[in-house]
Amino acid sequence: MDWEKASRLEWLETNGLGGYASSSVSGANTRRYHGLLVPAVNPPIGRFVLLSKLDERAIVGGQPFDLASNIYPGIIHPRGFENLVSFARDIFPVFEFSAGAARLRKTIAAIHNENTTVILYEASMAMTLELRPFIAGRDYHSLTTANDAIRRDAPFDNGVLSFWPYEGVPEVHVSVPRSMFAPAPDWYYRFEYPIEQERGLEFREDLFTPGAFTVTLEPNSPLAVIASTENPRGRDGLALVAREQRRRERLIERTPLDRRLTLAADQFIVRRGADRRTVIAGYHWFNDWGRDTMVSLPGLCLATHRFDDARRILLAFAESVSDGMLPNYYPDAGEQPEYNSVDAALWFFVAAKKYLEATHDETSVRATLLPVLRDIVAWYERGTRHNIHEDADGLLIAGEPGIQLTWMDVKIGDWVVTPRWGKPVEINALWFNALKILAELDESAELDSKAERVRLAFRKVFWNESAGCLYDVVDGGLADATIRPNQIFAISLPYPLIDGVEAESVLHVIEERLLTPMGLRSLDPVDPRFAPVYRGSVFDRDRAYHNGTVWAWLIGPYITALARVRGDAGVAAGRCALQKVQKNLDAACVGSISEIFDATEPFAPRGCIAQAWSVAEIARVITEDLK
Repeated sequence: MDWEKASRLEWLETNGLGGYASSSVSGANTRRYHGLLVPAVNPPIGRFVLLSKLDERAIVGGQPFDLASNIYPGIIHPRGFENLVSFARDIFPVFEFSAGAARLRKTIAAIHNENTTVILYEASMAMTLELRPFIAGRDYHSLTTANDAIRRDAPFDNGVLSFWPYEGVPEVHVSVPRSMFAPAPDWYYRFEYPIEQERGLEFREDLFTPGAFTVTLEPNSPLAVIASTENPRGRDGLALVAREQRRRERLIERTPLDRRLTLAADQFIVRRGADRRTVIAGYHWFNDWGRDTMVSLPGLCLATHRFDDARRILLAFAESVSDGMLPNYYPDAGEQPEYNSVDAALWFFVAAKKYLEATHDETSVRATLLPVLRDIVAWYERGTRHNIHEDADGLLIAGEPGIQLTWMDVKIGDWVVTPRWGKPVEINALWFNALKILAELDESAELDSKAERVRLAFRKVFWNESAGCLYDVVDGGLADATIRPNQIFAISLPYPLIDGVEAESVLHVIEERLLTPMGLRSLDPVDPRFAPVYRGSVFDRDRAYHNGTVWAWLIGPYITALARVRGDAGVAAGRCALQKVQKNLDAACVGSISEIFDATEPFAPRGCIAQAWSVAEIARVITEDLK
């Protein structure tokens, strides 16, 4: 297989806890986040790269065939990608290798609700397989270098190798049935991760190996290797894979979406605590974020008929509301959540409304969610953190120096790149929707009247007559006429604020200035701040993040607006737009949708290789707008 293509394509297997297995199709790890066993020890956080990889070699008729690939300074060694015949992603990632006259099929499965990965090998003829495990034993954001602190003791008993690399790091167990193990503890130096180098980060790592397994493969006798944080002695890896396959097939059977989108959605829904659910915002490095979770819930859970998961997500976040605010995100180390999002709590209203419409679960909504919704509105009216409060005209105002509150939330040192302090357009569209939704649930004429006051003030404050669209932010007497995609939410949310000629005019501006085949640009290309390519140092990438970069999730509100404003013609145009974005299912992470793209051709995928709201918004519009 071609190295350039195989090393750029990535695969991802997730376990419902926040952990995963992932690498490139070539077999070479190209990111620090790649690993065969990356558990979440405090679901969904506390992730470690434990088992970085297994280097594999098949010996057929006395002749060795490398199956693994690694990148070292100036060389790729071994070059197993040259023996890779095919790669496919359906229920699981599947690799097929050529080893002389033999074929070897490898399937990788992350097991749901376990920090366990199974690697299944199936041979067409008799061969010997050599497997060398490489251990990182580190937090998944960091890298390791050779050191004397690593424990070298690795007991092997009845096919199971157990290795505890460091104090405070989980133990890793590797089960290779019928195998022999030859201890040879050693460090391998200077593995290179080119994507980290592209991102302006440290990109070299040393990995430790305790030795190598040797096992004989026979045709019609698959070998299931289990890598886990729990000792797998006595467990049947084939049964684990079969069970996981049945679970995924059941998900596909009960949803109206196609199988690839259903499987993509499944990767993001994970456990939080004993009985709650949440959404991983993106792989590999994001945890669960309040805003992303609420935006994603309709597409990930309701469109796929995972109603109980939706309920558990809503309950988890309802229990975390503080002073009327939903958590913005949960830190890696399990500290208290950060409350610095003005819109997460407002998206909570939209998610709750859509959950009720899909499930008719009046009990959960009225008994548990409604009191929280009332509390949020009360706090926003009188004021909460970060100067978030209702202004005299009924619109919502927010912001203070040094704090980023909207979804355009990059901060570089003390520099908030897109501060958007004052009255952001989408925040007030969400505020109007929150009032309408609460008025509907409470059957309150008073709240409905309050919402109508907001609607009238919105039109007066935000309409930019000269540009034929909406201002992005209004702060006192200053109106920011920057063309950004945030104005689309005035049309796409459940209760639109503009319609008719004005809505058509907004759509026209967005299509002319922001629309790409992959989503909407975050900034008008004529703006001097426009950054067309997301690459380079952390500073360069962060500066571009919301100043040009295309966001795939924004195709969802755009398609909703199309369908509302242009009727059947809009639905047809929406289907065409969706087909273009769905091509990314095979562009970066095979079977998922990237977070962002460059703002100019060829619109290269960037950021997280699998992003929750990118997948979710496609699923949502298919079921809500493009039926």
